[in-house]
Amino acid sequence: MDREEPQTLRADTGVPPAAAAPTAEPAALDAIAAVPADALILITTRNLVLFPGIVLPMTLGRQRSVVAAQTAIRLNRPVGLLLQREATADDPLPVDLHRIGTEANLLRYVTSPDGSHHVICQGERRFRVIEFLDGYPFFVARVEPVPESEEQSTEIEARLVNLRNLALETLQLLPQTPAELVNAVQSVTSAPALTDLIASFMDITPVEKQEVLETFAIERRLDRVSEFLSHRLEVLRLSRQISDRTKETIDDRQREFLLREQMKTIQQELGEGDDAKSQEIAELRRKIDEAKMPEEVEAHAKKEVGRLERMPEAAGEYSMARTYLEWLIELPWSIEDEAPIDIAEARRILDEDHYGLRKVKRRILEFLAIHKLNPGGRSPILCFVGPPGVGKTSLGQSIARATERKFVRVSLGGTHDEAEIRGHRRTYIGALPGNILQGSAAPAVGIV
Repeated sequence: MDREEPQTLRADTGVPPAAAAPTAEPAALDAIAAVPADALILITTRNLVLFPGIVLPMTLGRQRSVVAAQTAIRLNRPVGLLLQREATADDPLPVDLHRIGTEANLLRYVTSPDGSHHVICQGERRFRVIEFLDGYPFFVARVEPVPESEEQSTEIEARLVNLRNLALETLQLLPQTPAELVNAVQSVTSAPALTDLIASFMDITPVEKQEVLETFAIERRLDRVSEFLSHRLEVLRLSRQISDRTKETIDDRQREFLLREQMKTIQQELGEGDDAKSQEIAELRRKIDEAKMPEEVEAHAKKEVGRLERMPEAAGEYSMARTYLEWLIELPWSIEDEAPIDIAEARRILDEDHYGLRKVKRRILEFLAIHKLNPGGRSPILCFVGPPGVGKTSLGQSIARATERKFVRVSLGGTHDEAEIRGHRRTYIGALPGNILQGSAAPAVGIV
């Protein structure tokens, strides 16, 4: 056979109404020698294993199979179905066939209008090939039937109950399970019949089905089918869990989409419809132009605004990009004109704010004097060291007041992560600039 129907238990075979008879010439059939009574006409299959008690439709493709089926119908004889070891072999030899098969009756033979041949087989019993006979245009072999064990024991009954429960649970997980199949599993009381029924509709390979067919001991057969069914059941359970999680995710997304659509409709009714985002983008562009950023910083900021404009508001990165742009806008990019330093006024302010500390105030005045003489020069950094409460911070405030600058106090006490000083990476949730930049961007202060 070149092709077989899927191995599923079917009440409706799907074969066209019987109208055509076997198409072989009667003279050719008469020329075939009579098949011995103890021999069986064989039909080889590629990927189909028929079990006793099961009805399956098949499509015949090879001429040898067609002649064998026609001869069996003409002689009113059963046929034997044997699985070939290699499905790719077009003309198998006896050595290429398994030795255990199923004897079957041909219930119907149909030739469709396109010339293809179809048969409906009903499995009867297992058989073992003893020897192949020559002189026929198809396979013929002497066989011996394999009697089915009718042994009864508590262990067999327990295995039977377990197998039935596994099958029923599996059928519940399968989509569009026929009710007739569920009733059949529930009604079958014979252990051999139940194993053959379950093995026939189970999604396992033909080699594994052949293994079940060749297992004669009923206990071993029950255990083997239970193993296959337990594995399949576990796969179906995991597949159902994955499907349920995926459905929940899709439902959440649909719910979010519907809520956003409703919010958009409400905004349109309030006059804040589709223009809300465009107004926000336009406001960001205006603030960037007013920030007087350096050329390369401004180009980068406008690029980020373009990304933000193309990004949906529901995206997780939208709020992060918007926060980043707001920080860029808040920074004091334009350098304010510095007021000229008045050394006498600075001395007065230092004396007014602090009593004593003559060496410290003298060093501050020297620093201011040098900076006044050479505003563009690189000056050292003043560092005040001492225990808490001696006036380090108040001296900085006095210097800021004397030079008419804004003052920012950045406390690094207890800081363990350098990211708190230099800033976090933008990819992190809740990322912020460093402490110095945060102080620089504060609304009430300017450059540190």
